Amino acid sequence: MDVDTRLLRYFAAVAEEGHLTRAAERLFVSQPALTKQIKQLEAQLGTTLFTRSRRGMALTDAGRVLADRVPALLDGWDRACRETRAAGGRVLRVGFLASAANEATPAIIAAFGRRRPGWRVDMRQAAWSDPTAGLAAADVDVALLRLPFPGQDELRVRELFSEPRWVALPASHPLARRDQIDFRELWDEPFVAAAAETDWWRDHWLGTDEREGERRVGAVTDQPDEWLSAIANGYGIAWHPPDDDNPVVADFVACCLDAARACFISEVATR
Repeated sequence: MDVDTRLLRYFAAVAEEGHLTRAAERLFVSQPALTKQIKQLEAQLGTTLFTRSRRGMALTDAGRVLADRVPALLDGWDRACRETRAAGGRVLRVGFLASAANEATPAIIAAFGRRRPGWRVDMRQAAWSDPTAGLAAADVDVALLRLPFPGQDELRVRELFSEPRWVALPASHPLARRDQIDFRELWDEPFVAAAAETDWWRDHWLGTDEREGERRVGAVTDQPDEWLSAIANGYGIAWHPPDDDNPVVADFVACCLDAARACFISEVATR
């Protein structure tokens, strides 16, 4: 019997959290999707792993046996994957979200190539429905993201630089020619938003905590092209932004930090 390692990661998160909602937030999946995955694992194993109640998810005897063994299984698999990639392709998998460190990425990759000759960087763009760009599911080794994002407390995070939030408007919008717009003037505007399951990451880009009253969502998108199209077509407006034990990842992060410092110095010098 073959079991997807992702199912085991989902099981481990529910076992550790003892609660579907918290585990779903940690894994950055919807609660119905997580429930479906747990049921799939139980069906494959032919046994019940959790007892469900209003208080949460309690491990059954069978669940406790699996919970004792899964961490070592996943750790061994992750280590085997890293060693296989290192011995074979020498590929560093880098997840990224559209517009995250876009300008600095070429310099980062070039610097990493000088620091790690023979290594190739495999850039993998993620949809906005996954603000961790594959890190939560261990699909990538390192990622260029935007803060804040769900689950960041579980990861090693280094901040490269900060940017102000601007607002994207269709050219025909009455406020489009303004250099500055008070956020209060946008409260009644429909916004283009990420999917609802992205939870507080979506709320951050809707400015939910800074509002008085309800926010309006005019469209939901998951990719940059869809996002721009929704804004251009007048469906809404949107905010937009103008250490590791793996030595290869550490080198990539160091190159990111160097590139961020270089951008900052250049910016200061031109002002």
